[in-house]
Amino acid sequence: MMSDIEKNSIAKPAEWPPRLVICIGTVVLKDNQVLFIRQAKGQSLEGQWSIPWGFVDNEETPESAALRETFEESGIKAEVKGLLGFQNLHQSGWIGLIFLCHHVEGKPIADGIETDMASYLSLDELSRLGEPIEPWCEWLVRRVLEGKYSLIPSEPHNPYNPKMAFL
Repeated sequence: MMSDIEKNSIAKPAEWPPRLVICIGTVVLKDNQVLFIRQAKGQSLEGQWSIPWGFVDNEETPESAALRETFEESGIKAEVKGLLGFQNLHQSGWIGLIFLCHHVEGKPIADGIETDMASYLSLDELSRLGEPIEPWCEWLVRRVLEGKYSLIPSEPHNPYNPKMAFL
C-alpha cells in the first residue's frame, strides 16, 4: 500500500527546473561600524535589528539585489566587496547569500515601510543596544567586526564578464 507522500509525489509532477528562493543580505562597513536596520511593524522580524535583507527578483543578479535592498531599506549606497557566505534558511528551499559591502554614500534613514530605524553600529554599540537583534545577524556581524571571516572576492576576468563571479 502506498503512503500519502508517495501518492502526492506521483500525482504532482516535479517542477523543472527546480526553484529556490534566494535571499540576500549585506554587511555594509563604514569605518569600524556595520549598517543595521530595524524591521517595522508587520514585517517578519518586527522590532528586531538586522542587516539589510531581501529577495532576488526575477531577472536580477544577487549582487544587484543586495545593493537595491540596502538602498531601499536604509538609504545607503554601497559597493560589493565580495561574498561572505551562504546560509541555508529556516524555510525549505530558501537560501541566503551574504555580501560584504562598503559604504559609498548616504546617511542611514529608515524607509518607513519595511524599516523604522537605520544606523551604523560598532561592536560596543551593538553590545549596549538594549533592543532585540536577530541572532544570526548579530553572530555574523560580530565575526566580521572581529576579523573572523574569509572573503571571496569578485573575479572580473571570468568568461561571463560583465556578470560577476566570486572565486
